[in-house]
Amino acid sequence: MIEIGIAQLLVVSTALFFIGVYGFLTRRNMVTMLMSIELILNAVNINFIAFNKYLFPHKLDGLFFTIIIITIAAAEAAVAIAIIINLYRKYKSIDVEDANSMRF
Repeated sequence: MIEIGIAQLLVVSTALFFIGVYGFLTRRNMVTMLMSIELILNAVNINFIAFNKYLFPHKLDGLFFTIIIITIAAAEAAVAIAIIINLYRKYKSIDVEDANSMRF
């Protein structure tokens, strides 16, 4: 059985985090920006689980924080998708550049 160390988990988490930041800063589509935020939150979850497993194996603090983050991410995704759908219905676009020219 292959043992995955904390270094490998942190490399994956760092890669996910920076992919999410890159996607958030470079994309203009609101749905893609939302997916990038989800990637960032999942990178944080991996960090919590990794540090919980290797530093404090008999405590469940990292798991509780991860469950809270997953719950908040689900609520955030639901609200953001509802806002995106309403913007699309009204302005026929979900491009962030077009949002600057929209009149409310």
